[in-house]
Amino acid sequence: MASPQLNYCAYVDPSSGDRIGHLDLQTEHIQPLSFTSGTRINNLYQVIEAGEANILPSREDPIPLSQVKFLPTISGRDILAVGKNYAEHAKEFNSSGFDSSDKVDQPSTPVIFTKRATSIIAHGEDVLLHPDFTQTPDYEGEIGVIVGKAGYKIPEAQAMDYVWGYTIINDFTAREKQRDHKQFYIGKSPDTYCPIGPVAVPKERLPENLRLQTFVNGEKRQDATIDQLIFSIPNLISTLSQGQTIQPGDTIATGTPYGVGFGFRPMKFLKAGDEVKVSVTGLGTLANHMAALDAINPTIERINTTSSIPGSNQKTRNNNGLVNIGTKNLFYQFRGQPDGNPIIFIHGLGGSSAYFTPLVDTLSKTHACHLTDLEGHGLSPTNGLSSLTIASLASDIQTLYTTVSSQSEKPVTIIAHSMGCLVALKLALSSFQAPISNLILLGPPPSPLPASASTATYARAETVRRDGMLAVTDAIVNAGLSQRTKAQNPLAVTATRLSLLGQDAEGYAKACMALARSAEETLDVEGVAGGTRTLIVTGTDDAVSPPALCEKYAQRIGNGNGNGPAKVVVLEGVGHWHLLEDVTKTTDAVYEFLGV
Repeated sequence: MASPQLNYCAYVDPSSGDRIGHLDLQTEHIQPLSFTSGTRINNLYQVIEAGEANILPSREDPIPLSQVKFLPTISGRDILAVGKNYAEHAKEFNSSGFDSSDKVDQPSTPVIFTKRATSIIAHGEDVLLHPDFTQTPDYEGEIGVIVGKAGYKIPEAQAMDYVWGYTIINDFTAREKQRDHKQFYIGKSPDTYCPIGPVAVPKERLPENLRLQTFVNGEKRQDATIDQLIFSIPNLISTLSQGQTIQPGDTIATGTPYGVGFGFRPMKFLKAGDEVKVSVTGLGTLANHMAALDAINPTIERINTTSSIPGSNQKTRNNNGLVNIGTKNLFYQFRGQPDGNPIIFIHGLGGSSAYFTPLVDTLSKTHACHLTDLEGHGLSPTNGLSSLTIASLASDIQTLYTTVSSQSEKPVTIIAHSMGCLVALKLALSSFQAPISNLILLGPPPSPLPASASTATYARAETVRRDGMLAVTDAIVNAGLSQRTKAQNPLAVTATRLSLLGQDAEGYAKACMALARSAEETLDVEGVAGGTRTLIVTGTDDAVSPPALCEKYAQRIGNGNGNGPAKVVVLEGVGHWHLLEDVTKTTDAVYEFLGV
């Protein structure tokens, strides 16, 4: 059961992104909150849906306010707002010269408008003056009602059942725009004109009659209670739901009381540096300063950091282990000796950099080992707009190596498996920044990929997108491992299944398409530099890279000195997952070739 003292604030955790926590105003710390399962809570919508019985303080340490950035208590939707809902304010508004909505002091039905979602900011953020847009910026302290469940045609007598809780809103307004446009939307929706926060509290934790007070530079301007509303909260909810469904998380700004800037004589509009505070019983104080006249609008940057394009394989926390290479992030690890001869490892379809662990454990004692997960595989994310090809994967490896290596001109060894071999060959045939001294190919597929194999691989991509990795794993294991492995090596079978089932379906499907597209290009492997020594490893039961194919590759690539073919090692009773099926013979072949 959740603590009866919990409130809910939204903030940016310096290590894990958007979070919900409990704000302790006395200690000035935030206690992170989680579901009772331990899963972290990211926004108030989750709090509302889960219910308080499923929420607890997490086991994390409280965070000082100095280390976090507040977020709006709730955001993402337009605010449903109410105008002229306190009698004295309705009168002062009607006599101000800024009211184009009515000619009477008190409305007979609720005046409903919306504030644009882009106007929402957090407690502590600056409010822009928009000097080219308005000369009459004004404040309106308000109590915000947060809806707790969906409803349609809600009777007024039942309306409070649909209230989750309350927060504080400051309904900043450009008065002349409110007047001149004959309705409120334009004047109410400038960027930054809707601070919300600092907390939200369930209605059960608060008294029925909340008091609201607004201060400008310490001077009290507004003081009223919620029982003074012309149209009560139940009335507003019933009115709003008569022709439309209200949703959990919808927020209603219930109106502001007497005492706004235009009510004074002379009128007191806001200027740069002014501090506006709105306090409400049990909800703390929402405080914001008016920005300098030349302040930069942060809204565009905030919007540009979000995207509707889906991302996949978002497995890392706080980008841990990811290296940015311009438009994408790739998971990267360095193991070994910084001054050792560099080795780049490139895994295959359905694998990850972890596939090479048996080799890396030994080679890292003498070499500089660079391991990465291809885009969409392992721990590397992918974006919906990113289309993968063998060439794009090779370009990623080259850019990554340039980014992370201090030995970019030192001769490099490349060790690749399966589809990664095509990437390695593409690098060997390109203007790679470092000479490639050794090329070790574990089960290279044919180039070009036969049309029938390409068609089947495209079909596999669609199967995975539709039905997930489980739909193809058994078939891949059955075809990719030798009969001996399947009969005698259950650990290899298990490791292969784990590697496949651990892949993100979309990331795997994209890599399938990259392999399928390799049917469109024949790699001119004869063009591998003459100084590159090449080892090709396959298995007697490798259906992807049978010995006959590897022998042809060996003849075409050569051994690096012009005196014959590249070296081919055929492992008896091994299929396509060489390191998993016979780790000893595979590693021995590599170590012998490298002289380790």
